[in-house]
Amino acid sequence: MYEVPDQTGKLAVVTGANSGTGREAAARLGGAGARVILAVRSSERGETARAEMLDRYPGSDLVVRRLDLADLDSVREFAAALTGEGRPVDLLLNNAGVMAVPSHMTTAQGFELQLGTNFLGPFALTLRLLPLLLAAPAARVVTMSSGLANFGHIRFDDLQLERGYRPQAAYAQSKLADLLMAVQLAEIARERRWPLMSNAAHPGFTRTNLQTAGASLGRDRPRRTIFNSLRIIPSQEATQGAEPMLFAATDPGAANGGYYGPSGLMGLVGPTTQVRIPQRGRDSAVATRLWSEAERLTGVSLPADTTEVSS
Repeated sequence: MYEVPDQTGKLAVVTGANSGTGREAAARLGGAGARVILAVRSSERGETARAEMLDRYPGSDLVVRRLDLADLDSVREFAAALTGEGRPVDLLLNNAGVMAVPSHMTTAQGFELQLGTNFLGPFALTLRLLPLLLAAPAARVVTMSSGLANFGHIRFDDLQLERGYRPQAAYAQSKLADLLMAVQLAEIARERRWPLMSNAAHPGFTRTNLQTAGASLGRDRPRRTIFNSLRIIPSQEATQGAEPMLFAATDPGAANGGYYGPSGLMGLVGPTTQVRIPQRGRDSAVATRLWSEAERLTGVSLPADTTEVSS
C-alpha cells in the first residue's frame, strides 16, 4: 500500500468523497494529517462516509460540504463558501464522475450529463478555487481521467452529443477532456510561473459504484456496464485504485503535467507508475480550443491576476 507522506497543516478538497476512490483518497489524506473537505452531492451519504473514515482513522479532520458538479450554481456556491473562509487550498482532487449514462441526459444548465459532471463542473470548480490554490505555497490539482480517454474524441461540432449519443463514447470524450484540462493547466502554470502543480491520474479497472450508478440512471433496476460482465479482465479494489491519485497529489516525485496509473497488466491493476499521455491528450491546439469553449459554456474565465474569477 502506498504510504501517503505527512499532510499536517494542509487543506484538501476531494470531490466524490463518499464512495470509491474518492472515499479512499479522502480517508488516507485525513489519516496523514490533512484537513479534508468531503465535497459530495448527498450530505447524508457524506456523513455516513465520514463516520466510516473516522472509525478507520480516529481523530481525522473531516468536513462534509455539499457539491453537485452537474449544477454550476452549486459549484459557485461551494467555491464562494470556501473563498469566504479565506484559507488556502493545498490539494484539489477532481475525482467525482459519472459513467455510461444509458441515454442522453443533461445537467442543470443543459449540458450532456457526462461532459457536464466529469469535465465542465470540475473545470469551473478549479478556476473558481484558483485564487485559494495559488495562496498555498505549493498547491496541487489532480484530475481523474480514465484509460478510456485513449479512445475519446472531442467532438467540437456536437460537443453535447445531441446527434448520435452513445454512452461509452460520451464517457470517453469527457475523460479525454479531463486529461486535456490537466495538461493545459500544467502548461499555464509553467508559463505564468505559478507555484501550482497540475497532473492527472487514472484508476485502471477499479471496482466501485461508478460502473453501476451512471448505467442505472433512468432505469428501474441497477444495471452494470459491459466491463463488469467480462470476468477475465483483471480488476482491483478502491484501496489500490485510489493510489495513482494519491501519488499525484502527495508524492515528492510527482511531476507537473504528469499522468499516473497502475503499472500492471494492460494498465488495469497494480502499483502506481507514471504512464504515457496518449497523443490525443497532448494535442495543444485541441486543448486550447477546449479550454476556451469550457470558459464560454461555464461562464468562468481564467483571471489575469488570479485575485478574482469572472462569472
